[in-house]
Amino acid sequence: MSLWHVFFSEFLGTAVLLTIGTSLCANNTLRTTKGFNAGWIGITFGWGFAVFTAAYIAFKSGAHLNPAVTLGFALHGSEFAPSIAVTWSNAAMYMSGQLLGAFVGSCIAYLVYLPHFDSVTRETSLGIFATTPAIRRPASNLFTEIAATTVLVLWLLVSNYTESSLGPLAVAVVIVAIGMGLGGPTGYAINPARDLGPRIAHAVLPLRHKGSSDWGYAWIPVVGPLIGGVVGAFLAGAL
Repeated sequence: MSLWHVFFSEFLGTAVLLTIGTSLCANNTLRTTKGFNAGWIGITFGWGFAVFTAAYIAFKSGAHLNPAVTLGFALHGSEFAPSIAVTWSNAAMYMSGQLLGAFVGSCIAYLVYLPHFDSVTRETSLGIFATTPAIRRPASNLFTEIAATTVLVLWLLVSNYTESSLGPLAVAVVIVAIGMGLGGPTGYAINPARDLGPRIAHAVLPLRHKGSSDWGYAWIPVVGPLIGGVVGAFLAGAL
């Protein structure tokens, strides 16, 4: 694959991931939708199915969809995908496609739910686009993101050792398990692009009553998952 194909595969896969993911958060949050107040279980399973869908779309590039995953694979020394060597220039192409795709996917979700965003009467929108902590304690929030991402990256790297073809469905199950168990404190970004791309979209889109994009918290769902990617790669290498 050329670097262009790598970029486009990760861009398209992550755009689909965030189109579905941001939409399901909008469906759950906006009062005028048919899915209003579906709850945490619906969100966690929805994100799992979103990953399942996006992983098939981006399969040619290995469907990283996540800079923390790309970083973990780079540090572990595994091929990014068949015939795609581990180099930092390749990693940069993966990550740029993921970030741009996350931004575009969130913008598409905004257009899908535009009449419902226009009907809001109070500040509700940030949690649709980006993660927010249930209790704001930076050290604890950071540790939660590190732990959750470590589980994801460790599993992805170790699963490559198995003889069975686990595939996207298994990844979706892991995402649901992480969300159900570790997602409550922070909303489990576990993916810098998943939080930063939509947060930028929230900042620039003409949302009604959107309020602050909370840039003071934004570093946690970026730095935490990247550290988790490093820890996951270290633990996988130690096995």
